[in-house]
Amino acid sequence: MTADSAVSPPPYKADDQDVVAELQARFDAETLTLQTTRTGMPVVWVTRDRLIETLRFLRDLPRPYVMLYDLHGIDERLRTQRRGLPQADFTVFYHLLSIERNSDLMIKVALAEDDLELPSATAIWPNANWYEREVWDLFGISFRGHPHLSRIMMPPTWQGHPLRKDYPARATEFDPFSLTQAKQQLEEEAARFNPEDWGMQRHGEHEDYMFLNLGPNHPSAHGAFRIILQLDGEEIVDCVPDIGYHHRGAEKMAERQSWHSFIPYTDRIDYLGGVMNNLPYVLAVEKLAGIQVPDRVDFIRVMLAEFFRITSHLLFLGTYIQDVGAMTPVFFTFTDRQRAYQVIEAITGFRMHPAWYRIGGVAHDLPRGWDALVREFVAWLPKRLDEYEKAAVHNSILRGRTIGIAQYNTREALEWGVTGAGLRATGLDFDLRKARPYSGYEHFEFDIPLAHNGDAYDRCIVRIEEMRQSVRIIEQCLNNMPAGPYKADHPLTTPPPKERTLQHIETLITHFLQVSWGPVMPAGESLQMIEATKGINSYYLTSDGSTMSYRTRIRTPSFPHLQQIPSVIRGSMVADLIAYLGSIDFVMADVDR
Repeated sequence: MTADSAVSPPPYKADDQDVVAELQARFDAETLTLQTTRTGMPVVWVTRDRLIETLRFLRDLPRPYVMLYDLHGIDERLRTQRRGLPQADFTVFYHLLSIERNSDLMIKVALAEDDLELPSATAIWPNANWYEREVWDLFGISFRGHPHLSRIMMPPTWQGHPLRKDYPARATEFDPFSLTQAKQQLEEEAARFNPEDWGMQRHGEHEDYMFLNLGPNHPSAHGAFRIILQLDGEEIVDCVPDIGYHHRGAEKMAERQSWHSFIPYTDRIDYLGGVMNNLPYVLAVEKLAGIQVPDRVDFIRVMLAEFFRITSHLLFLGTYIQDVGAMTPVFFTFTDRQRAYQVIEAITGFRMHPAWYRIGGVAHDLPRGWDALVREFVAWLPKRLDEYEKAAVHNSILRGRTIGIAQYNTREALEWGVTGAGLRATGLDFDLRKARPYSGYEHFEFDIPLAHNGDAYDRCIVRIEEMRQSVRIIEQCLNNMPAGPYKADHPLTTPPPKERTLQHIETLITHFLQVSWGPVMPAGESLQMIEATKGINSYYLTSDGSTMSYRTRIRTPSFPHLQQIPSVIRGSMVADLIAYLGSIDFVMADVDR
């Protein structure tokens, strides 16, 4: 079904001050400090002693903030332009999302370097668990009352907290690495799973449990992902997902790249999303700079983003069907992906990782003949999707393996931070392209596919219909592509048009400075969320008025999706877990960053 027969969220209300008034009515002035940002939401600092009370108040409002969308930290010690904010050596922020209001709120807490402890929010939102573990791992901020505060991205033996400003950012700043036999044995022993550490029992009343490592090198794990299963025969009693094997420090890298040179790094987050990763980053930078892009740029960006939504979903579809036992369809889906990549390569020059979007525009204009290639593709794909549905999705084996499997409802999805097709498969109409249009999506006609059972089967059929809607959007880009420039006329747009650099000395100087140093962004904070291939992806940028980001927070959809696994799969069979993992549609680079 589509969103026409479901209740849609209210119009998006950026910087909604209603909740600020509700907070001010409930708490005294000493508790709250307001911050002006370009994040598109109210940002409120609260005192540590009132944090949990404040979060619970927001969670229990008549129009509640039902989702803890993000939680992370900032090392403030080197930040110079803080504009009268509360004194802080470190900050922890809580990004909350309300479906009923269709608006967000950010709560911040200031911490001193010698007292880095906060109460845990896991009793309010269960998905705070992994976020708090990551903040402890990368910043050294502890959370009192957390059920298992341990490393999550770094190995258990790691020393230090990598996102602190005094932690080296380059491998050459470390001592030379050597792996002795003793050190290797230590690392191997540290990776051994101890059930008692996680509150698990090795024995039941009438049985002994088996503990099985699935991954981190297993085809059904879809990447370097390890999940330890506690089994009673074939039944999953409990499990512990173990991530971090793909962690590359993308947020740390952002602190030593110019605003422009970080764009190729974003391609590698969801490495199947291509330019879809560039989009929230460049939109957030454009908010900082105050850049308004031409309509042609919006249409080109939307068209390429939807192409990558299709290529990502085709890969999902082929591997998902393969996971549940059918070998043939994956070859057909890869053939169709090849057709899409031919169009992408003709337009951008690259296939999977074009890094083609730019601050203020795109790398170059559409080439001659692009329209014929796009027209051929949009005529081809719908018929193929019909064949996939007939041959595979309606197949009795796939239906038997997935209908009613790994089922969860809307409330559970929101508690765990689930977005994208996994949320819409429960019947909730929430797609940012409609709910909070960005990059010109308000100009397009398309439907939001929904399902109602929230099981592994519904997550599949929602994505198939999403591909059909992407074809509709691409076809509208094809038929209504605006004329005009492919880059905004703004001094912080990089690089400026070539003809301008050859004719204007000021433009040439600006170009030289931006290529050698990078553009200098105004001090401030901005955030952009988009409906990416696997759910909601966002970049939260903090500028200190420099050529590089002071802090880049990358919130990815796959991270909370994997955290949800134990709550969904307990009591199911091992074979059900394989179908569930495939239905999530994750890649580990999107989880670990």
